[in-house]
Amino acid sequence: MSTGNGVAPRPATPSAFAPGAPTNDDVELAPQPSPGSAVVPFDIPGVYVGTAEYSEGPTGCTVIYLPKGARTAVDARGGAVGLSGGYDFHHAIVLAGGSVYGLEAAAGVSTELLHRAENRTHWAALAHVSGAVIYDFSARDTAITPDTALGRAALRNVVEGEFPIGRCGAGRSASVGKIDFARAEFAGQGAAFAAHGQVKVLVATVVNAIGVIVDRDGTVVRGNYHAATGERRRPAVDYAAAATGNGTARTVAGNTTLTVVITNARLTDVALKQFAIQVHSSMHRAIHPFHTELDGDTLFALTTDEVELDGINATGLGTLASEVAWDAVLASAR
Repeated sequence: MSTGNGVAPRPATPSAFAPGAPTNDDVELAPQPSPGSAVVPFDIPGVYVGTAEYSEGPTGCTVIYLPKGARTAVDARGGAVGLSGGYDFHHAIVLAGGSVYGLEAAAGVSTELLHRAENRTHWAALAHVSGAVIYDFSARDTAITPDTALGRAALRNVVEGEFPIGRCGAGRSASVGKIDFARAEFAGQGAAFAAHGQVKVLVATVVNAIGVIVDRDGTVVRGNYHAATGERRRPAVDYAAAATGNGTARTVAGNTTLTVVITNARLTDVALKQFAIQVHSSMHRAIHPFHTELDGDTLFALTTDEVELDGINATGLGTLASEVAWDAVLASAR
């Protein structure tokens, strides 16, 4: 992995190819705080965010908790989606590293919420929790994964109105620009918030993509870093060169971008689903390439149903939210 922009080098032997790498059973683990490099404040009452990590991984998880619940649409794309639940109503979304093994963190959040409900199991008391995971093993040399204890710790750490960003939570070992792994760079977890009148939108994303992160002026700001020249290239340049035998593009498997969009605008079920699709599609502008056969991208769109859209329709809301999503992707590269 590139050392450009202060990014740590990749492990000599990625754990994906290292039998015998330490697991949770080999190390005495204790969940630790995962504060990131900054916090994005947001003003959507009743939305809480918590993070926790195992520095021994390093890997972590992020919990978005809505005690009153929220209607949800899920848009899952790419060839390697790691998802549990996927309900149309949620009390919590859990994002985690550790690939399919990290889905255990969502089970921990479910258990914690069961106990908070005094172990009531009547159907009306059930907490709806979904999990989604990134494959972060390629950037580290352990097989340590988020588990039930880490999920419960992240839930206990939740704070209302603040989203930690940077190399924290589920984005602790996220990386981007894996056109050739030697040119990849660490990314992380990003978030952005906007209010347009009474309508509010929060977007949070964990970017662990094959693709690079691109600013609005077309500049590649993270990933596919060529140390010899000190430049970051658009992937098409390297793929074109490789196709003619003049370069390398050994695209690495195991990639995922996870996104959560929360609005307070009341939308029909159909409009909410289309809102999820529209915002997810817009992220192609910020991540090149996106939704590939080697990515497993999932977006959760939630509404707290607090205000009516006034002056714009659902398409307009999706257009505004798409700009917030671009800001969130850029924040993941801070």
